[in-house]
Amino acid sequence: RIEPWVDIVDIVKVDFLQADIQARKDIVAVCKKYKIHALAEKLETKAEFEEAVALGYEYFQGYFFRRPEVLHTKEIPANRLNQLRLLKAVSQQEMDVRELETIIKQEASVCYRLLRYLNSAAFGIQNEIHSIRHALTLLGEREVRRWVRLVATLTAGEKKSSELLVSAMVRARFCELLSPKVPHGESDLFLMGLLSVIDAILEIPMIRVVEAISVDHETKAVLLGAASKLRPLYDLMLARESGDWVATTACAKQLNLSEGDVAQAYWQAMQWARQINCA
Repeated sequence: RIEPWVDIVDIVKVDFLQADIQARKDIVAVCKKYKIHALAEKLETKAEFEEAVALGYEYFQGYFFRRPEVLHTKEIPANRLNQLRLLKAVSQQEMDVRELETIIKQEASVCYRLLRYLNSAAFGIQNEIHSIRHALTLLGEREVRRWVRLVATLTAGEKKSSELLVSAMVRARFCELLSPKVPHGESDLFLMGLLSVIDAILEIPMIRVVEAISVDHETKAVLLGAASKLRPLYDLMLARESGDWVATTACAKQLNLSEGDVAQAYWQAMQWARQINCA
């Protein structure tokens, strides 16, 4: 029973492996009554995730989000191919701005979302942006790479579970926030986090994704499950996301990070991702 604790509880976590269907319904009903957030954890399958959504749970954790179902198609659909072209264009060592502009113009939804983000108050740009070329010029190469990756991912995942998109953005921002405190060489940690679920978003096996775009050796290795210098951070990202506190502590210690550093970075990443996804 959770009634005795309703005045001091903000979130109730329900273990879907332990709770039967009636308990799952009863708990979320009490949470709704007292305006408490309900979190479904240990979701192993798509069916369990869909059940949690139908019951009214607001937050979700589990193996399903670490390894979502990927459809193994023989040919990459045209719309998915455009997302890969965008990712490839901004992953080249020497970025071709004209090529990028051409690809963006071919994707109306990407074009719209990019201009919408750049015209938002978050950027503090006084004059409105009226064209893709104008946007690319104002942003500069580093920010162009970052935001095109983000918008391409959001657009590719428009028909996917919102939690899958949020997971991609939280991972990307979490890794980026920790980048000044962990060794990563020349690897782009924002990109690593973003790509960690891109196979599920694009419905393309990961091997085909990393073969189609330019990523450094360490990032490619960690995404494919091979040995990599980025493995400790990647494991920390997964452990924190799944609420595995023992593994989180161990990974943080390996990276010489305090638990406070990890908690703060993850909280900030979650707030950023929710804001961006609702924009």
